[in-house]
Amino acid sequence: MDQRRDATEATKAAHARLVASLPRDTGQDLANATRGFIGTIADAAVPGAWSMAPFAFLQGEPADTVNPSLWRQAKLNMQHGLFEVAEGVYQVRGFDLSNITFIEGKTGFVVIDPLISAQPAAAALKLMREHRGDKPVTGVIYTHSHVDHYGGIRGVISQNDIDAGMQIVAPEGFLKAAVSENVLAGNAMGRRATYMYGALLPRDAKGHVDAGLGKTVSMGSVSLVPPTVSIRETGERLTMDGVEIIFQVTPDTEAPAEMNFFFPQFGALCMAENCTCHLHNIYTPRGAQVRDARAWSHYINEAVELFAGDTEVLFASHHWPRWGSGEAARFLRQQRDLYKYIHDQTLRMANHGLNPTEIAEHLELPPSLAAEWHTRGYYGTLNHNSKAVYQRYLGWFDGNPANLHKLPPVEAAHRYVELAGGPAALLAKGREAFARGEYRWVAELVNHLVFADPANAEARALQADALEQMGYQAESGPWRAFYLTGALELRNPRPPSDEPRQGAAGQLRALPADALLESFSVRLNGQKAGAAGDLALTLAFVDTGERFAVSVENAVLHHVPGDGGPEVSLTRETLIAMVIGEASLEALQAKGAVFGDGTLVLAKLLPLLDRFDFWFEIVAP
Repeated sequence: MDQRRDATEATKAAHARLVASLPRDTGQDLANATRGFIGTIADAAVPGAWSMAPFAFLQGEPADTVNPSLWRQAKLNMQHGLFEVAEGVYQVRGFDLSNITFIEGKTGFVVIDPLISAQPAAAALKLMREHRGDKPVTGVIYTHSHVDHYGGIRGVISQNDIDAGMQIVAPEGFLKAAVSENVLAGNAMGRRATYMYGALLPRDAKGHVDAGLGKTVSMGSVSLVPPTVSIRETGERLTMDGVEIIFQVTPDTEAPAEMNFFFPQFGALCMAENCTCHLHNIYTPRGAQVRDARAWSHYINEAVELFAGDTEVLFASHHWPRWGSGEAARFLRQQRDLYKYIHDQTLRMANHGLNPTEIAEHLELPPSLAAEWHTRGYYGTLNHNSKAVYQRYLGWFDGNPANLHKLPPVEAAHRYVELAGGPAALLAKGREAFARGEYRWVAELVNHLVFADPANAEARALQADALEQMGYQAESGPWRAFYLTGALELRNPRPPSDEPRQGAAGQLRALPADALLESFSVRLNGQKAGAAGDLALTLAFVDTGERFAVSVENAVLHHVPGDGGPEVSLTRETLIAMVIGEASLEALQAKGAVFGDGTLVLAKLLPLLDRFDFWFEIVAP
């Protein structure tokens, strides 16, 4: 039985108020999104990894369970296939969350951003070859360090290409940023990403409709192949397969390592993910380092000065292009001012003494920016982006000493429930607020009862109903997905497990040995390690020939190149298998996969490394 509810009258009224305030739809976005269409495959279907078929409901009339502005964006993101952006520049859009771009060189195709996973990337390359010739891939460019721009690389190049030194170009700091954002905190980010991208939600008008940035994430094989060329300075030029490229490095913008670039012979400017057809995230709800809105704006302005006058078409790693020098410059200036406005106005109000929540409630765009569709919060929002600016400058603490050392959620929850007069009284107040359409207050209030007593079915049901209506009203795709996934998990609690239910280890396996050991340092259980005392051994990786001195001192895991204790010989893959619990040390020793006089020390170290449970609770304790 479907537990989901219909939109309430309060939600319908909120939608009606929004429609009255939206910009006029001239049809230009749809024209841009469909311009240059060459061909596609049915439903963009890639078996086991991707399909647009579940979103066919978006071709119907807008549903009252979806924010009408988000519905419009969701329909625009339905366009899929191969598109000609300019002579020599082609994109496959709608095969994943991101776009893959192909540049025609003298002998083959230079690939920009090979999607999240290999299967959709391979399907996109096949489509390109069907229409533009069966040519080889002659190089790859990663615009930045987020997985939807590199994870599918093995769908467009082979191991032979890698061994032969295929040119893979990325901004300086790419690998470090990719490891930091996707591995060190990867388990928590991955779990939260299931909320942000609606991974568990049905694809329908009461479930996932769009991520704002694109439809959703593909489910194929993810990998990481390190770049072979790093772009360090703005103005660097590189020729790939006969095509000249001028680079602009833009660190600490949408990603810690990112770059824009211009193709003079095509008049084509790639803005990576720094300028897309919406307000982006200064802070992403899945979790990541807070981005620098001021630097973001600065680098967009620099792109205007460097490239706008010569730009005939502007394209990006998501959404659709814009054509004409004047239109490109106008778009860039508006995106520039969008991030600068949020930055400046947040700090203006902070200097007046407002805290992050107060600032978020007050902040509105000026009329000139509010009149544009591409400034709307389909992905980022004014609300949480302003909080991100505050956090970057002033941190998590708002200055009120009452918030300096708050009680943890479960302990505070029990006291709030007692203060409310017990579970029944709190639920009664919550139901009264729900009837008035005060869903934000219901969610805040009833959350205390859920955390005080997660088995209380009435509390879970009411909390789910409130989150659901908030999801229906959300213009941001990620906000909708967070609310609706929370409602889903409240209504369908996941049975507890005695063993960690681990996420995919694809990116872990792709890490260089040094980065792999760095990732293991965050697995070291400090309390266990403190009781175990100091340890030291040498890890000799037989697959790479590298040797590392690994030690535990003061409950901290260290590693440096060289020797530092009894030796253990093994491959990186073998070490990963033991750490994440795929195989035991004893079993691998019996197979001869692990050997050396340091195995006794390794046997002491392995139990000190935590195995993360991917399915940790979010909406309940």
